[in-house]
Amino acid sequence: MARVRKLLIVGGGIGGLAAAIAARRAGVDVDLVEIQRELKVYHVGIIVQGNFIRAMAALGIAEDAIAAGYPQHGLLFQDLHGHVLQDIPGMPLAGPGYPTDLGMARPALHEVLVNAATRHGARVRLGVTFTEIAQSDDHVDVKFTDGTAARYDLVVGADGLNSKVREVLFGDSGKPQFTGQGVWRYNISRPPELTRTIMCIGLEGGKCGAVPLTESTAYVLLVQAEPGNPKHPREKLAEIFRGRLAACTGLMGRMRDQIVDSSMVVYRPLHAVVLPPPWHKGRVLLLGDSAHATTPHLGQGAAQAVEDAVVLGDLLSRGEEPPALMESYMKRRYERCRFIAESSVKIGEWEQKHSADADPMGLTKKMLAIVSQPI
Repeated sequence: MARVRKLLIVGGGIGGLAAAIAARRAGVDVDLVEIQRELKVYHVGIIVQGNFIRAMAALGIAEDAIAAGYPQHGLLFQDLHGHVLQDIPGMPLAGPGYPTDLGMARPALHEVLVNAATRHGARVRLGVTFTEIAQSDDHVDVKFTDGTAARYDLVVGADGLNSKVREVLFGDSGKPQFTGQGVWRYNISRPPELTRTIMCIGLEGGKCGAVPLTESTAYVLLVQAEPGNPKHPREKLAEIFRGRLAACTGLMGRMRDQIVDSSMVVYRPLHAVVLPPPWHKGRVLLLGDSAHATTPHLGQGAAQAVEDAVVLGDLLSRGEEPPALMESYMKRRYERCRFIAESSVKIGEWEQKHSADADPMGLTKKMLAIVSQPI
Protein backbone atom coordinates (compact mmCIF):
# COMPACT_ATOMS: atom_id res chain seq x y z
CA MET A 1 0.00 0.00 0.00
CA ALA A 2 1.46 3.36 -1.06
CA ARG A 3 1.45 6.78 0.53
CA VAL A 4 -1.21 9.34 -0.44
CA ARG A 5 -0.23 11.17 -3.61
CA LYS A 6 -3.59 12.47 -4.87
CA LEU A 7 -6.30 13.89 -2.61
CA LEU A 8 -9.86 15.16 -3.12
CA ILE A 9 -11.37 17.65 -0.67
CA VAL A 10 -15.15 18.14 -0.74
CA GLY A 11 -16.01 21.59 0.65
CA GLY A 12 -14.43 25.01 0.34
CA GLY A 13 -14.97 26.38 3.84
CA ILE A 14 -12.35 27.07 6.50
CA GLY A 15 -11.49 23.41 7.09
CA GLY A 16 -11.44 22.41 3.43
CA LEU A 17 -9.24 25.30 2.33
CA ALA A 18 -6.88 24.82 5.27
CA ALA A 19 -6.62 21.13 4.40
CA ALA A 20 -5.81 22.02 0.80
CA ILE A 21 -2.98 24.28 1.97
CA ALA A 22 -1.63 21.66 4.37
CA ALA A 23 -1.77 18.87 1.81
CA ARG A 24 -0.04 20.91 -0.89
CA ARG A 25 2.70 21.89 1.56
CA ALA A 26 3.12 18.14 2.15
CA GLY A 27 3.63 17.60 -1.59
CA VAL A 28 0.25 15.98 -2.26
CA ASP A 29 -1.72 16.67 -5.46
CA VAL A 30 -5.02 18.33 -4.41
CA ASP A 31 -8.41 18.81 -6.04
CA LEU A 32 -11.03 20.79 -4.08
CA VAL A 33 -14.68 20.94 -5.13
CA GLU A 34 -17.22 23.36 -3.68
CA ILE A 35 -20.91 23.17 -4.52
CA GLN A 36 -21.39 26.94 -4.34
CA ARG A 37 -20.57 28.84 -7.53
CA GLU A 38 -18.83 31.57 -5.54
CA LEU A 39 -16.73 31.30 -2.40
CA LYS A 40 -18.97 33.63 -0.40
CA VAL A 41 -19.33 33.68 3.37
CA TYR A 42 -21.30 35.70 5.90
CA HIS A 43 -20.07 39.29 6.19
CA VAL A 44 -19.81 39.13 9.99
CA GLY A 45 -16.76 38.08 11.97
CA ILE A 46 -15.25 35.60 14.35
CA ILE A 47 -12.89 35.67 17.31
CA VAL A 48 -10.05 33.16 17.28
CA GLN A 49 -7.53 32.30 19.97
CA GLY A 50 -3.89 31.39 20.32
CA ASN A 51 -4.20 27.82 19.06
CA PHE A 52 -5.79 29.08 15.84
CA ILE A 53 -2.92 31.52 15.32
CA ARG A 54 -0.44 28.71 16.01
CA ALA A 55 -2.19 26.49 13.45
CA MET A 56 -2.18 29.28 10.87
CA ALA A 57 1.55 29.73 11.51
CA ALA A 58 2.01 26.02 10.78
CA LEU A 59 0.35 26.67 7.41
CA GLY A 60 2.60 29.66 6.79
CA ILE A 61 -0.22 32.22 6.77
CA ALA A 62 -0.43 33.61 10.32
CA GLU A 63 1.01 36.96 9.26
CA ASP A 64 -1.55 37.26 6.45
CA ALA A 65 -4.40 36.54 8.86
CA ILE A 66 -3.14 39.00 11.46
CA ALA A 67 -2.75 41.73 8.85
CA ALA A 68 -6.37 41.16 7.76
CA GLY A 69 -7.82 41.27 11.28
CA TYR A 70 -7.52 42.96 14.65
CA PRO A 71 -4.84 41.45 16.92
CA GLN A 72 -5.64 41.49 20.63
CA HIS A 73 -4.74 39.89 23.92
CA GLY A 74 -7.15 38.01 26.18
CA LEU A 75 -10.86 38.15 26.92
CA LEU A 76 -12.94 40.22 29.33
CA PHE A 77 -16.03 38.83 31.03
CA GLN A 78 -18.34 41.65 32.15
CA ASP A 79 -21.85 42.19 33.40
CA LEU A 80 -24.43 43.99 31.25
CA HIS A 81 -23.23 47.37 32.49
CA GLY A 82 -19.53 46.99 31.76
CA HIS A 83 -18.30 45.95 35.20
CA VAL A 84 -15.44 43.48 34.81
CA LEU A 85 -16.13 40.04 36.25
CA GLN A 86 -12.97 38.34 35.08
CA ASP A 87 -10.01 39.17 32.87
CA ILE A 88 -8.75 35.99 31.17
CA PRO A 89 -5.32 36.36 29.59
CA GLY A 90 -4.73 34.95 26.13
CA MET A 91 -2.36 32.18 25.10
CA PRO A 92 0.82 33.27 23.26
CA LEU A 93 1.06 29.91 21.51
CA ALA A 94 2.37 31.01 18.12
CA GLY A 95 5.51 32.47 19.65
CA PRO A 96 6.93 35.91 20.47
CA GLY A 97 5.61 38.73 18.35
CA TYR A 98 2.22 37.11 17.74
CA PRO A 99 -1.02 38.20 19.42
CA THR A 100 -2.85 35.80 21.70
CA ASP A 101 -6.23 36.44 20.06
CA LEU A 102 -7.51 37.77 16.76
CA GLY A 103 -10.79 39.22 15.56
CA MET A 104 -11.43 38.73 11.84
CA ALA A 105 -14.19 39.36 9.35
CA ARG A 106 -15.15 36.03 7.82
CA PRO A 107 -14.68 37.28 4.24
CA ALA A 108 -11.17 38.46 5.15
CA LEU A 109 -10.27 35.05 6.59
CA HIS A 110 -11.72 33.31 3.55
CA GLU A 111 -9.66 35.49 1.23
CA VAL A 112 -6.46 34.60 3.12
CA LEU A 113 -7.27 30.88 2.83
CA VAL A 114 -8.33 30.97 -0.82
CA ASN A 115 -5.24 32.93 -1.86
CA ALA A 116 -2.94 30.53 -0.03
CA ALA A 117 -4.63 27.39 -1.39
CA THR A 118 -4.43 28.56 -4.99
CA ARG A 119 -0.91 29.94 -4.53
CA HIS A 120 0.24 26.52 -3.35
CA GLY A 121 -1.28 24.88 -6.39
CA ALA A 122 -4.57 23.36 -5.21
CA ARG A 123 -7.08 23.03 -8.05
CA VAL A 124 -10.32 24.65 -6.84
CA ARG A 125 -13.50 23.93 -8.80
CA LEU A 126 -16.62 25.93 -7.93
CA GLY A 127 -20.21 24.93 -8.59
CA VAL A 128 -19.18 21.27 -8.52
CA THR A 129 -19.61 18.44 -6.03
CA PHE A 130 -19.60 14.66 -6.08
CA THR A 131 -22.39 12.38 -7.26
CA GLU A 132 -20.78 9.04 -6.44
CA ILE A 133 -17.93 7.77 -4.28
CA ALA A 134 -16.80 4.19 -4.98
CA GLN A 135 -13.98 2.69 -2.95
CA SER A 136 -11.60 -0.19 -3.40
CA ASP A 137 -8.68 -1.29 -1.24
CA ASP A 138 -6.20 0.99 -2.98
CA HIS A 139 -8.14 3.93 -4.44
CA VAL A 140 -11.38 5.94 -4.50
CA ASP A 141 -13.25 6.62 -7.74
CA VAL A 142 -15.36 9.78 -7.69
CA LYS A 143 -17.94 11.05 -10.16
CA PHE A 144 -18.84 14.75 -10.21
CA THR A 145 -21.88 16.83 -11.04
CA ASP A 146 -20.18 18.30 -14.12
CA GLY A 147 -19.93 14.85 -15.70
CA THR A 148 -16.24 14.31 -14.97
CA ALA A 149 -14.66 11.53 -12.92
CA ALA A 150 -11.30 11.00 -11.25
CA ARG A 151 -9.39 8.53 -9.06
CA TYR A 152 -7.85 9.47 -5.70
CA ASP A 153 -5.81 7.90 -2.94
CA LEU A 154 -7.84 9.67 -0.26
CA VAL A 155 -11.04 11.74 -0.06
CA VAL A 156 -11.63 14.32 2.69
CA GLY A 157 -15.17 15.41 3.52
CA ALA A 158 -15.01 19.01 4.72
CA ASP A 159 -18.52 19.97 3.67
CA GLY A 160 -19.77 21.30 6.95
CA LEU A 161 -22.59 20.82 9.41
CA ASN A 162 -24.95 19.18 6.89
CA SER A 163 -22.22 17.08 5.30
CA LYS A 164 -23.22 14.93 2.34
CA VAL A 165 -19.99 12.98 2.64
CA ARG A 166 -20.89 12.11 6.26
CA GLU A 167 -24.32 10.99 5.10
CA VAL A 168 -22.78 8.72 2.45
CA LEU A 169 -20.47 7.15 5.04
CA PHE A 170 -22.73 6.91 8.08
CA GLY A 171 -26.32 7.66 7.09
CA ASP A 172 -28.32 9.57 9.71
CA SER A 173 -26.10 8.58 12.66
CA GLY A 174 -24.42 11.99 12.67
CA LYS A 175 -27.46 14.18 12.15
CA PRO A 176 -26.99 17.63 13.78
CA GLN A 177 -29.20 18.47 16.76
CA PHE A 178 -30.71 21.88 17.60
CA THR A 179 -29.24 23.06 20.91
CA GLY A 180 -32.09 25.37 21.93
CA GLN A 181 -30.24 28.61 21.21
CA GLY A 182 -29.56 30.89 18.27
CA VAL A 183 -26.79 33.36 17.49
CA TRP A 184 -27.30 36.96 16.32
CA ARG A 185 -24.48 39.02 14.77
CA TYR A 186 -24.18 42.51 13.35
CA ASN A 187 -21.21 44.52 12.10
CA ILE A 188 -20.76 48.01 13.54
CA SER A 189 -18.23 50.84 13.59
CA ARG A 190 -15.64 50.01 16.25
CA PRO A 191 -15.80 52.30 19.31
CA PRO A 192 -12.26 53.43 20.22
CA GLU A 193 -12.53 51.86 23.69
CA LEU A 194 -13.28 48.39 22.25
CA THR A 195 -9.74 47.02 21.92
CA ARG A 196 -10.38 43.41 22.90
CA THR A 197 -13.24 40.96 22.96
CA ILE A 198 -15.83 41.36 25.70
CA MET A 199 -18.48 38.85 26.74
CA CYS A 200 -21.36 40.08 28.92
CA ILE A 201 -23.17 37.74 31.30
CA GLY A 202 -26.62 38.35 32.72
CA LEU A 203 -29.10 38.08 29.85
CA GLU A 204 -31.97 35.65 30.22
CA GLY A 205 -31.08 32.42 28.41
CA GLY A 206 -27.75 33.56 27.02
CA LYS A 207 -25.09 36.25 26.76
CA CYS A 208 -23.95 39.06 24.49
CA GLY A 209 -20.64 40.60 23.55
CA ALA A 210 -18.55 42.40 20.99
CA VAL A 211 -15.40 41.68 18.99
CA PRO A 212 -13.12 44.22 17.25
CA LEU A 213 -12.46 43.16 13.63
CA THR A 214 -10.34 45.97 12.19
CA GLU A 215 -9.29 49.47 13.20
CA SER A 216 -12.67 50.71 12.00
CA THR A 217 -15.08 47.79 12.43
CA ALA A 218 -16.36 45.39 15.08
CA TYR A 219 -19.35 43.14 15.54
CA VAL A 220 -21.97 42.69 18.22
CA LEU A 221 -23.14 39.19 19.07
CA LEU A 222 -25.94 37.63 21.04
CA VAL A 223 -26.40 33.97 21.92
CA GLN A 224 -29.79 33.30 23.48
CA ALA A 225 -32.50 30.69 23.97
CA GLU A 226 -34.87 30.27 21.04
CA PRO A 227 -37.72 28.05 22.30
CA GLY A 228 -39.24 26.06 19.47
CA ASN A 229 -36.56 27.17 16.98
CA PRO A 230 -38.71 30.02 15.57
CA LYS A 231 -38.38 31.61 12.15
CA HIS A 232 -38.00 35.31 12.90
CA PRO A 233 -39.48 37.80 10.38
CA ARG A 234 -36.62 38.99 8.21
CA GLU A 235 -37.74 42.62 8.29
CA LYS A 236 -37.89 42.59 12.11
CA LEU A 237 -34.42 41.20 12.85
CA ALA A 238 -32.78 44.52 13.83
CA GLU A 239 -35.70 45.46 16.06
CA ILE A 240 -35.68 42.05 17.77
CA PHE A 241 -31.90 42.12 18.20
CA ARG A 242 -31.96 45.59 19.81
CA GLY A 243 -34.82 44.56 22.04
CA ARG A 244 -32.92 41.54 23.31
CA LEU A 245 -30.11 43.90 24.37
CA ALA A 246 -32.38 46.46 26.05
CA ALA A 247 -30.94 45.81 29.52
CA CYS A 248 -27.41 46.71 28.42
CA THR A 249 -25.96 50.09 29.38
CA GLY A 250 -22.62 51.76 28.81
CA LEU A 251 -20.53 50.53 25.89
CA MET A 252 -22.81 47.60 25.04
CA GLY A 253 -25.80 49.94 25.04
CA ARG A 254 -24.09 52.34 22.64
CA MET A 255 -23.09 49.51 20.32
CA ARG A 256 -26.63 48.11 20.47
CA ASP A 257 -27.98 51.34 19.07
CA GLN A 258 -25.97 50.82 15.86
CA ILE A 259 -28.12 47.76 15.03
CA VAL A 260 -30.55 49.40 12.60
CA ASP A 261 -30.59 47.47 9.30
CA SER A 262 -32.39 44.12 9.37
CA SER A 263 -30.84 43.09 6.07
CA MET A 264 -27.42 43.18 7.74
CA VAL A 265 -28.38 41.05 10.75
CA VAL A 266 -27.05 37.49 10.52
CA TYR A 267 -29.15 35.09 12.57
CA ARG A 268 -28.92 31.32 12.67
CA PRO A 269 -30.15 28.61 15.03
CA LEU A 270 -27.36 26.66 16.70
CA HIS A 271 -26.87 22.99 15.92
CA ALA A 272 -24.12 20.67 17.07
CA VAL A 273 -22.86 17.18 16.30
CA VAL A 274 -19.98 15.06 17.53
CA LEU A 275 -19.74 11.98 15.35
CA PRO A 276 -18.67 8.91 17.34
CA PRO A 277 -15.35 7.45 16.24
CA PRO A 278 -14.19 6.60 13.70
CA TRP A 279 -14.55 9.65 11.45
CA HIS A 280 -13.54 7.62 8.44
CA LYS A 281 -14.51 4.62 6.37
CA GLY A 282 -12.11 3.04 3.96
CA ARG A 283 -10.23 5.86 2.26
CA VAL A 284 -12.71 8.63 3.07
CA LEU A 285 -12.08 10.88 6.09
CA LEU A 286 -14.18 13.62 7.70
CA LEU A 287 -12.71 16.94 8.87
CA GLY A 288 -14.01 20.04 10.67
CA ASP A 289 -17.74 20.57 11.10
CA SER A 290 -18.48 17.43 9.08
CA ALA A 291 -17.27 15.44 12.10
CA HIS A 292 -17.49 17.79 15.09
CA ALA A 293 -19.66 20.86 14.56
CA THR A 294 -19.73 22.98 17.69
CA THR A 295 -21.55 26.04 18.98
CA PRO A 296 -19.69 29.37 19.35
CA HIS A 297 -19.60 29.45 23.16
CA LEU A 298 -15.87 28.72 23.35
CA GLY A 299 -14.85 30.41 20.08
CA GLN A 300 -13.17 27.23 18.83
CA GLY A 301 -15.04 26.08 15.71
CA ALA A 302 -12.62 27.57 13.17
CA ALA A 303 -9.58 26.69 15.29
CA GLN A 304 -10.51 23.03 15.51
CA ALA A 305 -11.07 22.79 11.75
CA VAL A 306 -7.67 24.36 11.03
CA GLU A 307 -6.01 22.11 13.61
CA ASP A 308 -7.57 19.12 11.84
CA ALA A 309 -5.99 20.33 8.61
CA VAL A 310 -2.57 20.83 10.21
CA VAL A 311 -2.61 17.30 11.65
CA LEU A 312 -3.69 15.87 8.29
CA GLY A 313 -0.87 17.74 6.56
CA ASP A 314 1.64 16.48 9.11
CA LEU A 315 0.57 12.87 8.58
CA LEU A 316 0.66 13.27 4.80
CA SER A 317 4.15 14.73 4.97
CA ARG A 318 5.31 11.70 6.95
CA GLY A 319 4.13 9.45 4.13
CA GLU A 320 1.72 7.49 6.31
CA GLU A 321 -0.43 5.07 4.34
CA PRO A 322 -4.21 5.55 4.64
CA PRO A 323 -5.00 2.97 7.38
CA ALA A 324 -2.21 4.24 9.64
CA LEU A 325 -3.00 7.85 8.74
CA MET A 326 -6.64 7.43 9.76
CA GLU A 327 -5.69 5.84 13.08
CA SER A 328 -3.13 8.54 13.87
CA TYR A 329 -5.60 11.28 12.93
CA MET A 330 -8.23 9.94 15.31
CA LYS A 331 -5.75 9.57 18.17
CA ARG A 332 -4.65 13.17 17.80
CA ARG A 333 -8.02 14.78 17.16
CA TYR A 334 -10.96 12.94 18.69
CA GLU A 335 -10.69 13.69 22.42
CA ARG A 336 -9.81 17.36 21.96
CA CYS A 337 -12.63 17.98 19.47
CA ARG A 338 -15.11 16.02 21.59
CA PHE A 339 -14.26 18.08 24.66
CA ILE A 340 -14.63 21.38 22.77
CA ALA A 341 -17.97 20.46 21.23
CA GLU A 342 -19.49 18.98 24.39
CA SER A 343 -18.23 21.82 26.58
CA SER A 344 -19.65 24.43 24.21
CA VAL A 345 -23.05 22.74 24.32
CA LYS A 346 -22.78 22.50 28.13
CA ILE A 347 -22.33 26.26 28.45
CA GLY A 348 -25.43 26.76 26.31
CA GLU A 349 -27.37 24.38 28.55
CA TRP A 350 -26.23 26.27 31.64
CA GLU A 351 -27.43 29.53 30.09
CA GLN A 352 -30.86 28.09 29.35
CA LYS A 353 -31.46 26.16 32.59
CA HIS A 354 -29.91 28.45 35.25
CA SER A 355 -27.88 25.50 36.55
CA ALA A 356 -26.47 25.87 40.06
CA ASP A 357 -23.19 24.33 38.91
CA ALA A 358 -22.78 26.73 35.99
CA ASP A 359 -19.20 27.93 35.61
CA PRO A 360 -18.67 29.24 32.06
CA MET A 361 -15.57 31.21 33.00
CA GLY A 362 -14.03 28.17 34.67
CA LEU A 363 -14.81 25.95 31.69
CA THR A 364 -13.32 28.56 29.38
CA LYS A 365 -10.09 28.45 31.38
CA LYS A 366 -10.06 24.65 31.21
CA MET A 367 -10.54 24.82 27.45
CA LEU A 368 -7.64 27.26 27.10
CA ALA A 369 -5.39 24.90 29.03
CA ILE A 370 -6.35 21.94 26.84
CA VAL A 371 -5.98 23.67 23.47
CA SER A 372 -2.63 25.11 24.53
CA GLN A 373 -1.24 21.56 24.36
CA PRO A 374 0.45 20.45 21.12
CA ILE A 375 -1.74 18.95 18.44
